[in-house]
Amino acid sequence: MTDLTYPEVGATARSPLPPGYDHLHQELPIGRGRAVLTAAGEALTTFRMHRAAGTGIRSDAPRAAPGVAVEVSLGVGPLRLRAPCRVVWTADEADRIGFAYGTREGHPECGEEAFLAELRADGTVWFTVTAFSRPAQPLTRLAGPLVPVFQRAYLRRLGRTLRRLAGA
Repeated sequence: MTDLTYPEVGATARSPLPPGYDHLHQELPIGRGRAVLTAAGEALTTFRMHRAAGTGIRSDAPRAAPGVAVEVSLGVGPLRLRAPCRVVWTADEADRIGFAYGTREGHPECGEEAFLAELRADGTVWFTVTAFSRPAQPLTRLAGPLVPVFQRAYLRRLGRTLRRLAGA
């Protein structure tokens, strides 16, 4: 994973997030019970959630696994924004399923983002996104304070999509 554009690889799996980046942590309820967790985990780790939300995804494997190259894209034609990433860790635990990917050269940001489905003790299933990032290209530097606004709106869309895919 020498092509990642930041040194703190795997930092979304622990706390605190590294300094010098913008931090994002968002949790959205998506349903209840083990069946919802299983369906959500499958949608996450096969990139189905991203595709169903209208995000372009190309990967060199059908499922998230450490080392898998992923290209995320938004928009159409010449306005398409491409974001090369690499999966840096996965979780396949009894109550937690998901993955994190880190940025590669050409990504508009520099950092890491984790997507998890988590079954809590009360039986609720939550979609949790944790990220740290900073601008890596002039476009994202210019966008400045609009980037977090866009990120949060996009994550709400992903959460609604995951809730639907998980059958909640």
